[in-house]
This record gives sequence, C-alpha cells and structure tokens, in this order.
Amino acid sequence: MTTATAGTRPSSTGAEVVLALDEALLADGPADARWLLHRALLGGARTIVVDLRCVRSLPGPALAALLCAHRSCRARGGGLVLRDPDRTTRDTLRRTGLWRVLEVQDARGGVAVASRTPEPGWSGRGDGDRP
Repeated sequence: MTTATAGTRPSSTGAEVVLALDEALLADGPADARWLLHRALLGGARTIVVDLRCVRSLPGPALAALLCAHRSCRARGGGLVLRDPDRTTRDTLRRTGLWRVLEVQDARGGVAVASRTPEPGWSGRGDGDRP
C-alpha cells in the first residue's frame, strides 16, 4: 500500500494507493485531485483509497472525478474507496445512489453501515419515496 498526500507519491506496488485529500487541494476546483487520481492510475493502481478526513464537503465535480477513477479501477479488478467522508458527502452519495457504487469506510477502515444500507422507508427511486 502506498500513500500519497497532495500529489507526493504514486503507486509503487500497483495494488492499493491511499490519497489524502484536503480543503487546500480542492479549493481551486477538482483539477488537482483529478491529476492525483490520474497519476495513481498511470502508476498501475487497482484500488484507490481516498482519505477524506480533512475535507468538510466534497464538491460535485470532485465526486465526478472520483467516479471516473472508480470506473478505471473496476476495469482492472479493483475499485475506489472513500475513507471517512463527512455527513454532507454521505448524504450526497445516498441521494444520488452512488452509495451503491462506491465503497465507504469509516475512519478505522471498516465499511460504514450507512453507505450500504439506505434509511428505513427510502426507496431510492426519486419519486418522493412512495411505496
């Protein structure tokens, strides 16, 4: 497993890369985060773990970049994991249905229950949650 913080090191093993994002990296838009993901993919990463501990809210364009990287990882037999996202990001994942696509881990690295289990009564159809 390799760790990269704000663009320091790409993958050396190709198995798993951990990218720690922060507010400063996302302040000017998703281009820097997209470049970090691109470098990790060029390095041969199959699984990318994105540590969101220092991000208050993940903007939509950054989430789109993560989804694009996830598709590339899936083609290689891996995936993209969001580690410790804030409540707003978890809500966005739930509203968009991406909680079914992206794996979400809590701070300890375990799969977060809220990421895989919808709220009671929530159908995910977007029709006002009518039965």
